[in-house]
Amino acid sequence: MLFKFKSKATSDLIMLEADARRLLQIMLGDDAAKGIVQFNDLPRAIAAMELAVAQDEADRKQRAEQVAPLVTGEDGKPVVLNGVRLSQRAAPMLKMLKRSLAEEADVVWGV
Repeated sequence: MLFKFKSKATSDLIMLEADARRLLQIMLGDDAAKGIVQFNDLPRAIAAMELAVAQDEADRKQRAEQVAPLVTGEDGKPVVLNGVRLSQRAAPMLKMLKRSLAEEADVVWGV
């Protein structure tokens, strides 16, 4: 299933369900299939998303430091374990939220 986020301030943002639900959980505390983030609530949603991204980066750095000595490549150097970061998943949503805030527009999905 796909989620389509809409705002009068931006083009539509389409995300896979799992990614959209994760971001909605961060922003709103739930992951409703339909909803709205009103203009007045955008600063709180943006702050929650930025806090979660910062926490994810800190957690990744800590895990990398713990695992790095254990995982080495053929050349003997530590291997950096990469995955898709929350910051990468959240970037388009953050851009939409910030643009919507600047233009005083709501963000809706599932309608």
